[in-house]
Amino acid sequence: MTVYLLEDETNILKHILSLVQDIPYLQLVGYSDTVAKARQELPRLKPELILADIQLKDGNSFELFKDSDTDAHTIFITAYNQYAIDALNLGAFAYLLKPVDTAVFTDTVHRCFIKSEAYRFSRQQLELSASHYGGKGSLQRLALKSLSYTQIVDIEDILYCQSDKGYTTFHLKNDKPVLVCKVIKEYEALLPKDIFLRCHQSYLVNTRHISKYYKAGYIEMVNGIEIPISERKKSYVQEFIERAF
Repeated sequence: MTVYLLEDETNILKHILSLVQDIPYLQLVGYSDTVAKARQELPRLKPELILADIQLKDGNSFELFKDSDTDAHTIFITAYNQYAIDALNLGAFAYLLKPVDTAVFTDTVHRCFIKSEAYRFSRQQLELSASHYGGKGSLQRLALKSLSYTQIVDIEDILYCQSDKGYTTFHLKNDKPVLVCKVIKEYEALLPKDIFLRCHQSYLVNTRHISKYYKAGYIEMVNGIEIPISERKKSYVQEFIERAF
């Protein structure tokens, strides 16, 4: 996600720049301490996320956005609470108070990233589906986009998916796990429902690779990995397995 930063306080600028650099999926494309410079650069740089201090050297950054046609997500950063309503009325994704807390900043940016990726995910998967359904009636292959590469996998080679804080790890039959910056719910909706089973908030399993089902509340996969079953899913999982096999 490309980022543009508006901030006129040197220490805060350095702090936010360091926060941006620590998040691997962010790419800084520019920054400014004035409304005038930002007004010139934003149409050319077209960032996906704008981090904007409200009170800048030459005016109020709200003026920059009132007449703008940018579709970038905006996170306003300020020390003054009275600006909160104005920020929300302008359609800001979020509003952060100074001094900016590292954990709050990271969480807010990640939620923004997930929201923006959801749209791209839908378009990419529709395009992928058109080329990989192949007349068999269900999706046959899937593109897994990690931070450094995109791996195409056969659906049948997916053992299970594991969710962790907005990321999803795909565990594959004969390959290394692939970490994807998308939530597991997106894949649950995409993968064949007669094959993949959501047995837990954090797990989506390929039932064709289940070795054993334990009434105590877990599944053993063919590779020996034990997957927990949430308490509220026990009856559903048992019925699913009995119906499927």
